[in-house]
Amino acid sequence: QVQLVESGGGLVQAGGSLRLSCAASGSVFSIKLMGWYRQAPGKQRELVAQITSDGSTVYANSVKGRFTISRDNAKNTVYLQMNSLLPEDTAVYYCNAVRRALPGGSPQSDYWGQGTQVTVPS
Repeated sequence: QVQLVESGGGLVQAGGSLRLSCAASGSVFSIKLMGWYRQAPGKQRELVAQITSDGSTVYANSVKGRFTISRDNAKNTVYLQMNSLLPEDTAVYYCNAVRRALPGGSPQSDYWGQGTQVTVPS
């Protein structure tokens, strides 16, 4: 009911910047919040940043001050601006959307994009 497509990943040197995009389609009116997660090889998936329907944001301590999450409701798109990138930022980044419960009885649900690779060589 919600489809997410990420883009913008790539290879960038330490100290550089990337801007990730996540375009949502489907039942976008029902999205409660959107966020970015990342997963490095051998590591658990972790929350990077999220933004709620009212614009409130949450960041992981490791990216606070370097990354900024934003949204464009008209385009149904969420962005992650990543500055001052570090080798430890290397991971597959996944877009996440939480859809609220619907009046017809459909429960709250999570949706995930395919992921986009971000590589920062050491």
